[in-house]
Amino acid sequence: MASSFSDFISFIITVSFLPSALCRPSITSSLPHSQILDVSKSIQNTLQVLSLNIKSLQQQQQQQPLYSSSSSSLLSSSALSISIYPRSSLVKPQHTDYTSLTLSRLARDSARVSSLNAMLQLSPTNFTYSHRKSVRTMSGPGEFQTPLISGTSQGSGEYFARLGIGEPAKEFYMVIDTGSDINWLQCEPCDVCYQQTDPIFNPSDSSTYNQVSCNSPVCAALELSGCYTDTCMYQVSYGDGSFTEGELATETVSFGDSGSFPNVAIGCGHDNEGLFTGSAGLLGLGGGSLSLPSQVKATSFSYCLVDRDTDSSSTLEFNSAGPSDSVFAPLLRNSRRDTFFYIGLEGISVDDEMLQVPASIFQVDDNGRGGIIVDSGTAVTRLQSSAYSALRDTFVKYAQNLPSAGEFELFDTCFDLSSMSTVNVPTMALHFSGGQTLPLQAQNTVVPVDSSGKYCLAFAPTDESMSIIGNVQQQGIRVSYDLSNNLVGFSLDKC
Repeated sequence: MASSFSDFISFIITVSFLPSALCRPSITSSLPHSQILDVSKSIQNTLQVLSLNIKSLQQQQQQQPLYSSSSSSLLSSSALSISIYPRSSLVKPQHTDYTSLTLSRLARDSARVSSLNAMLQLSPTNFTYSHRKSVRTMSGPGEFQTPLISGTSQGSGEYFARLGIGEPAKEFYMVIDTGSDINWLQCEPCDVCYQQTDPIFNPSDSSTYNQVSCNSPVCAALELSGCYTDTCMYQVSYGDGSFTEGELATETVSFGDSGSFPNVAIGCGHDNEGLFTGSAGLLGLGGGSLSLPSQVKATSFSYCLVDRDTDSSSTLEFNSAGPSDSVFAPLLRNSRRDTFFYIGLEGISVDDEMLQVPASIFQVDDNGRGGIIVDSGTAVTRLQSSAYSALRDTFVKYAQNLPSAGEFELFDTCFDLSSMSTVNVPTMALHFSGGQTLPLQAQNTVVPVDSSGKYCLAFAPTDESMSIIGNVQQQGIRVSYDLSNNLVGFSLDKC
């Protein structure tokens, strides 16, 4: 009897000291076990993206009304939206098949992830500006929104917004990037400029363009800065070797007919090299002081990323109320890098089964390592290797109806769906700190890699400490950043 009591006490003590993640119930209870993937429609999209009628779509763009009723956020009566189209409809992908398009996307994505991880290791420094031989000398937030589109053929990113620059305003297609803070665009005179869809911005055409002096606080906020004839010079480099450099200026930024904001710091790039073809520049949506949300004093912003293989459009909105049915996660910051938006993630489930990984794998430690960020520029979600292995193995266990098809590039788990028009895919869900859960749709879980029916699990492992929620997992979801209350909201089907 005493022995039985002793064994019971030992059992209680053993259980009480198990890791918290392993003590959670292994089964959630309220989610559907599977999601339906429309294979036929998805394959049709892979063919469409290679053969979009660019001229026809540009004509539609000119006829589109100013207000887009597709926006699901709560806008004031004065807020309007500019109708725009995917970058792939303006610059046709230079690929003969979807496989080569996928390979180019994955190559860019790997460079992107390397760049983000490198940013955590870099410390601010100054650079000596000597490339350019001459520099031309020049004597309370509203509710704004600018539309957001999918751009499949560009090297600099998948998604682009249409923003007005200068006075009078001229509109430009700009890459949106939650992993950057510096806003910049190509400027005349150009020492080196890549090909873009819009005419290159000429500062002399704007009455509100002003160069920033070297002793300005805005110049001091740059991580890489220099000085040339008392003009603040900037430089931004990216993981794939692309870079932009030029002078820092302030300009008026216009959000269609929604409103405008003066004196926004923006880089005027005279030397821009690398994979930025098509876009005029980049909009930094990160958490730093020079990002667009920070400079226009936005209390919130949101976007919805459309399917990158379609000609659909959506909106990027500032200071609009998020959808009422949003699922919320805590918005966290890392003292080592204020640019990134970390979220409180406690776990991931597949078909209602929680992955058996410690919650600490998704948390930032005291040295600024670890954690998981939401990033608009990364395509494929990266998870630490142990978490990825658990996710993959659990997914395969519940995907017995999906015929295996080996590997593809960074994807190690693929399926042959060529004989199916629709298929049931195990439901995957993100479980946030605070108790709320976001179920992913089937198209957020598996993606086509060719036009013949080969699909792959759209996640990949990383040996780095930081995990990343990529834009494949965000497609079709309005992501709302409530900067005042430190929350990130996710709402399905709100593009």
